[in-house]
Amino acid sequence: MASVLASLHPEDTVYGDVGDATVPLRFSSFSQEYQVLRERAAVLDLSGHRLIEITGPAAVDFAQRVLARDVEYLTSDRCMMSLVLDESGQVVDQVVAFGREEGLLLESSCGAGARLLDHLLAHAEEGAEIADRSADLTVIGLEGPYAWGVVGRLIDGELASLPFESVVDTTWNGVDIVFARTGYTGEYGYQMIVPRQAAPGLWAGALEHAQAAGQEALELAMLEVRQPIPRHEATPGASVIEIGANWLVDITKDDFVGRAAVLEAFETGGGRRTVGFTGCEGVPAPGTRVLAGGQDVGEVVYAVQSAGLGATLGLARVDPELAAAGLGLTVGGVGVTTLTSPYIVPKSWSIPII
Repeated sequence: MASVLASLHPEDTVYGDVGDATVPLRFSSFSQEYQVLRERAAVLDLSGHRLIEITGPAAVDFAQRVLARDVEYLTSDRCMMSLVLDESGQVVDQVVAFGREEGLLLESSCGAGARLLDHLLAHAEEGAEIADRSADLTVIGLEGPYAWGVVGRLIDGELASLPFESVVDTTWNGVDIVFARTGYTGEYGYQMIVPRQAAPGLWAGALEHAQAAGQEALELAMLEVRQPIPRHEATPGASVIEIGANWLVDITKDDFVGRAAVLEAFETGGGRRTVGFTGCEGVPAPGTRVLAGGQDVGEVVYAVQSAGLGATLGLARVDPELAAAGLGLTVGGVGVTTLTSPYIVPKSWSIPII
């Protein structure tokens, strides 16, 4: 799935395949795009996030069964993040669920839309209609400590101060859009669900006030605040507790797909835990062994070079007693130190919306 905005991207844009989507990894300089996300305001092409609509008299009951969080009272002015699990408790995807008058609208994570759609169709039930809306709708994001200012200049200043996870149906340039206060990076964040034919105009308008940032800068900023990135973290066999995504599950719900497996993981408390680390030279590959006192205690899940820390930043899945900050471990023969999240404090936490 290619971006509807591709014709507007710079000629030297670097693309990459993420799951079923081809997305802009970076439009220009990675370091500049990261700095814009952390210091000013960035516009994000989120067309790699598929939009799936669930409607019909049984829409809410169906969504309640396939989403791991409680969406029974999700109204049309709210959205929320949730895991979608298979019967064994493995992560199918991490979605943003938007309450709609006629049901729900699910936004997949980047490149996971086809897998999510297949899973929903496999669990389809009478009275719940499942439709892929990605042919007529797309998503554009705004994030950064001054993203609120872009919202004011682009659409309406009052929208900038919406509470987190609030949703408003509004218009831009005479076009109906869904506007949400969301975000992945810890900075002020917003999303606009817009008809595909109007997306190029909205993208161009946003670029008058913000700079584009690609998937590489976005994922680094997500990692730095410990926002889960399913494609890197949901490794085969790992439970939601091992991944550290149990906050995206409502275990008190009576039933949902995968609940029995999640409940067993909660009750046994077994498995390893995910912890951040920094300090090694280079970027260790996933699967690199983690040692403590010469003993194998886990493995690297994901690691990158952090522009914010000026050092390697990674996630390791280790024995539970070692999932704490300030411990010295060894990765690839080099000493590292475990961290507490967030690993970078977002600038937005100290900047009020004016």
